[in-house]
Amino acid sequence: MIAVGAALAALLLFVAACGSGGTGARDEGPAHASAVAAAGASPSPGAVGKYRRVDAVALLKGDPAVSGAVKRELKPCDGDNYQVDVSYADLTDAPVDDVVINVMTCADWVGIGSYVYRDDGGVFKNVFKTEESPVYAEIDQGTLSVTRQYYEQDDPISSPSGDIVTPYTWRAGRFVPGKPTRNEYSKSVGPSPRPVPEN
Repeated sequence: MIAVGAALAALLLFVAACGSGGTGARDEGPAHASAVAAAGASPSPGAVGKYRRVDAVALLKGDPAVSGAVKRELKPCDGDNYQVDVSYADLTDAPVDDVVINVMTCADWVGIGSYVYRDDGGVFKNVFKTEESPVYAEIDQGTLSVTRQYYEQDDPISSPSGDIVTPYTWRAGRFVPGKPTRNEYSKSVGPSPRPVPEN
């Protein structure tokens, strides 16, 4: 009887452990140090409060650092929809999540400008920009990753020869470029239209 009771208890513990769900941090890769440090505490409202949604179009139009050429392309493409991608993440240790914005052309989704805005006393200020088209910026595990496609002689606009991916980290109040990676496209396969963000 004791053996049956022990087996039943072990089975219940196994079921309870498996029933805790499969949507935890393990599914998304290794946890960051900050997440590990806070694992024993209940989530605080402040942790969620780092995210503050912005009007990306208004931010770009009001920014003197954004070129006139990009602002002219910044228009609705389909009804009221702009070709603008917006991502939020902590890239600069600011009190509020930083904002990464990519602007694409309406016709072919070519990236013509990438920008990062950082909260400074309640106002988002431009701390990074690149308008070397075609370009696309994304967040890669807490690092700013910028992809620039390049063309060799006689490459059509639809078929670049490859891309150069450069990681940027925040140091001493600015983004510092790291070692770039050069990727060459197979001409038989062709590139993807643009990089797809992982997060």
